[in-house]
Amino acid sequence: MTTDFPAGTILGYPRIGRRRELKRAVEQHWAGSLDEAGLEAEAARLRRETRERLASLGLGRDDSSIPESFSFYDQVLDTALVVGALPARFADLRAADGSIPLAAYFTAARGEGERAPLEMTKWFDTNYHYLVPEIGPETVFALSSDRFARQVAEAKADGFTVRPVVVGPVTLLALAKATDEAPQGFDPLSRLDDLLPVYVDLLAALRAAGAEWVQLDEPALVSESLDAATLAAAAERAYAVLGGATDRPAILVAAGYAQLSPQAWHVLAAAPVEALALDLHRGQVPPAAAGLEGKTVVGGVIDGRNIWRGDLERAWAQLDALRGLGAAAVAAGTSTSLQHVPHDVAEETALDGRLVSWLAFADQKVEQVATLARGLVAGRAAIDADLAAASAALADRLAAPGVRDGAVRAREAALTAADFDRGDYGVRVAAQEALGLPVLPTTTIGSFPQTGDIRRARARHGRGELTTDEYEGFLREEIARVVDLQEDLGLDVLVHGEAERNDMVQYFAEHLDGFAVTQHGWVQSYGSRATRPSILWGDVSRPAPITVAWSTYAQSLTDHLMKGMLTGPVTILAWSFVRDDQPLRETANQVALALRDEIADLEDAGIRIIQVDEPALRELLPLKLADQPAYLDWSVGSFRLATAGAAAATQVHTHLCYSEFGVVIDAIAALDADVTSIEAARSRGEVIDDIATSGFSHGVGPGVYDIHSPRVPSVDEVTELLDRAAGTLPLRQVWVNPDCGLKTRGYDETVASLRHLVEATNRVRERLTA
Repeated sequence: MTTDFPAGTILGYPRIGRRRELKRAVEQHWAGSLDEAGLEAEAARLRRETRERLASLGLGRDDSSIPESFSFYDQVLDTALVVGALPARFADLRAADGSIPLAAYFTAARGEGERAPLEMTKWFDTNYHYLVPEIGPETVFALSSDRFARQVAEAKADGFTVRPVVVGPVTLLALAKATDEAPQGFDPLSRLDDLLPVYVDLLAALRAAGAEWVQLDEPALVSESLDAATLAAAAERAYAVLGGATDRPAILVAAGYAQLSPQAWHVLAAAPVEALALDLHRGQVPPAAAGLEGKTVVGGVIDGRNIWRGDLERAWAQLDALRGLGAAAVAAGTSTSLQHVPHDVAEETALDGRLVSWLAFADQKVEQVATLARGLVAGRAAIDADLAAASAALADRLAAPGVRDGAVRAREAALTAADFDRGDYGVRVAAQEALGLPVLPTTTIGSFPQTGDIRRARARHGRGELTTDEYEGFLREEIARVVDLQEDLGLDVLVHGEAERNDMVQYFAEHLDGFAVTQHGWVQSYGSRATRPSILWGDVSRPAPITVAWSTYAQSLTDHLMKGMLTGPVTILAWSFVRDDQPLRETANQVALALRDEIADLEDAGIRIIQVDEPALRELLPLKLADQPAYLDWSVGSFRLATAGAAAATQVHTHLCYSEFGVVIDAIAALDADVTSIEAARSRGEVIDDIATSGFSHGVGPGVYDIHSPRVPSVDEVTELLDRAAGTLPLRQVWVNPDCGLKTRGYDETVASLRHLVEATNRVRERLTA
């Protein structure tokens, strides 16, 4: 077993392909047009392309500096199924030898028929979604796939010694939920001692395949959602066993996304492993600790989650400080996997060249790591010119026109407490009775399926093949079709379907000053779904109305109430790459003021219900408890600033995704939206009890249709969720809606699911009024 670690590495790399090739291949496989062999061949090609690319950017071919972090869908699902944690409802999908084939993997991710998929939630405070393992006392752990080992051997055959990346045992269990069969109060972490022998077997298999190092990701050790002492004790047990195994590669334990707890830091420093990777972008250089003498410490000084070029002088100073801890060696690295950023800024030929000079996508970050590694080996003088160039780019960015706008700053400075207060909720309820809503009003979250025809028309317009008049005529036809469909389905409050929007954040970014958008800046959100975050680089303002014309056109087509649809300030920040040169509070308030103006224009145009989506409210919640109150203060404040100007008779809605309602219930109440829809179907309405016990008094729509799966929920399934909501909450509060927008779904499944939603609602209404 080697213990020599390279001077520079990254903790992971984008896996969707530079042109989303993996997305297309996986979706072709699901559609039946690409068989499993063809999918595996395309995946192998992408892995080879990635290895060669990383080597060309300065990582070594044979020193384990290149991570093997590929996944067809999700890294947590990968590891859970490799160790055999397949829920009982999928047990018949195992192969005869007990292994878990790719078909079972995808079924667990997406569901099938009456088999619900694994629950999905956010990966720490990022916009990536992972699948939640289900583990109970009955779960039998056993090595059930050789996929990790095969990928190591594949690389070896191509002349690369890679470092496989596996979710560590403590994090895997800490992020899991109890199976339905488990007794109440069961903690999956209690199965740690049963799981560790399977990890020992996995390490042996990886070494046999040619791995000299393995990376075990343990970000749960930075979170404070679980007791730090409990997690540290689990880590101590886990790494005593894994480090004590005789047949294994060298172990790098990586803990990104925030500062390690003091308990976990001291445990890992003393553990019998060979290297530790720390997030020094969101964390600090820790104090010296016993046990570091024989270890390499990888300083995560290059931000793995944002796209700014960064301060290499500061990064160098942090690496220098690490040397004072007494470790055997120090290496340069990224703070997290680079899966959270796009591939290559050099592909963005349409962006302003000055802006490009301030940016670093994944490939540029690899080059930065390679630069710092060269300095660690050859001395600072070898990279003085690189450090100076990075500092010059920082200075240029701060001085550029548009970064600071005097008018925007003057308006923000003049805000008072009254600008954040919409008035008494009871007064609003009385005023909104004029809307004439039925019991259990039905609606959708906003978007309808973005069909191939819509995407093709948008692309043709972008290429100049359709005039603006022709394109807008097409969009009006699409909106009219969606309005007719909703009337036919029997929905109560309609939406226009958002056919004109390529993305719920990018659309607004394209119409606001201070933003730029990319052509190829795709980032994986979950599975085969990717988003293209916009770049918020300067002060934000609204030159003209954005949504008013489309909303008023849609309202003209129907006597039903039509919702105006906006994306909220927190979500616009969360799903963009945001400037890092000022507090987020200031940036959020600038966006909120632009949205406040939009709401006023919608009201003036006669729109009586306006939804301001905040699906990312929980997502940005800091992992450290001490940082959470300040975040909740400014995030809630920005939403209130956007909506407080609305009249009492205007019903303001918001929507939350994966929000663990109970965790941020006080903040959700403080938003003071009249109606809040929230994702709940995949967890089978667990959130309803949180809503009831919290005393939440505003309108609420717990989702009854999981739009992240192609499954069509049965009428009985929707009825059960509605019965739970109507039987637990005051009836006046309850709305009926899907979990989220329908953009990513197909029309057949969407229409069938919404028919079932309406039928279930009518069934429950009849029972309640009988």
